[in-house]
Amino acid sequence: MQFDGLKIGFAVTGSHCTIGEIIIVMKRLVDEGAEVTPIISYSVQTTDTRFGKAKEWERQFREITHRESIHSISQAEPIGPKKMFDCVVIAPCTGNTLAKLANGIIDTPVLMAAKSHLRNQSPVVLAIASNDGLGMNACNIGILLNTKNVYLVPFGQDNPQVKANSLIAHMDQVPDTILMACAGKQIQPVLLDYRS
Repeated sequence: MQFDGLKIGFAVTGSHCTIGEIIIVMKRLVDEGAEVTPIISYSVQTTDTRFGKAKEWERQFREITHRESIHSISQAEPIGPKKMFDCVVIAPCTGNTLAKLANGIIDTPVLMAAKSHLRNQSPVVLAIASNDGLGMNACNIGILLNTKNVYLVPFGQDNPQVKANSLIAHMDQVPDTILMACAGKQIQPVLLDYRS
C-alpha cells in the first residue's frame, strides 16, 4: 500500500460544510496503510452545525483512525520535538487558519501542530476552503505558496457566480499531494477548475 507506515497528523478546521468530504479522505489514507492522528481546531471541537455535531465528528475521527484527537495547544507542541509525523495536513484549511499561519499567529492546536512540525523542515499540506480566498486571503495564499515546506492541494473557485472570492481544494487530491510533499515537490497544476 502506498501510504504504508507513513505517519500523518490530520488537522481539521471549521469549514464545517467540508468535513464530510474529509472523513472520506481520512478513511482512504488509513485504508492505504497510513497511521493517521486527528488534530482538531477549537471550532470543530465545540460547534454543532447543520452539517454535523462536534461530538459526532470526533467520534468518527476516532473510529476511522483508532487514535484519540489532539485538541489542545499543549498536546500539539511536542509534534516537532518528538518528530511524531512525516507530514501534517490541514484539511479543510479555513481562511482564518490560512491567515494566521501566513502571519505566524499560533493560537490553536492546528496552528501549533503546523508550527511545531515545520521546525523540523517537514512538509505541511494545506487544503484550502475559504470564502475569501480571492479576497483578503489572496495575499496569504501567495505567502504560503512561497513558504518552504508548505504545499497546497490543487484548488479552484467552487461557485464563481454566487461567491466570486470563494476557493476550495479538490479534497480527492489530498493523498497525491501528501505523497508529492513528502518527496519535497508541489503537485501541479495548483489551480484547477473546480468542476473538472
